[in-house]
Amino acid sequence: MTDITAPTESRQVANRARPVTERPVHQYLSFILHGRRYALDGLCVREIIQYQRTTKVPMANRCVHGVINLRGAVVPVIDLGLRFNQAKTQIDRRTCIIIVEVAQPDAPQILGILVDAVSEVLEVAPTEMNPVPAFGNPIRSDFIHAMVHREDDFIILLTIENALAVAEIAALPDGNKALSA
Repeated sequence: MTDITAPTESRQVANRARPVTERPVHQYLSFILHGRRYALDGLCVREIIQYQRTTKVPMANRCVHGVINLRGAVVPVIDLGLRFNQAKTQIDRRTCIIIVEVAQPDAPQILGILVDAVSEVLEVAPTEMNPVPAFGNPIRSDFIHAMVHREDDFIILLTIENALAVAEIAALPDGNKALSA
């Protein structure tokens, strides 16, 4: 008869013997948008692609830059500059589209976000995260998860589910509601 509890007990003993000196870190993809550094959770990033021409969507909200064909799937591309009520993102040779999977109430949504340039992958420990200031933010505070200080600059960690809430974008005044006016 085989004792199936022995391996589990030995794993538990081994885990207890291991010192807990490692701090949990989380990876964020950082990017530049209008001269400011932002980052989003690395787990939601599917891929980064070079900017490609998009197809405009009639009567879509102005922050919807258009749609692209990504291996047979139609993917909406959001201009984060316009979504953040800033200037339209200028297209140049470093402009890229970050393909993200965003959790939504009904089902995950695949979206592209248009950014000036991708910077690097950051490893951030929870102790490095600063709370969102009550005022002076360049974007809505519900779009911000935390702020991280790096290299004499603050990087804004985004709450991508809020920043790219599909239902909210579709319901904005200059969006698809134009027919009912």
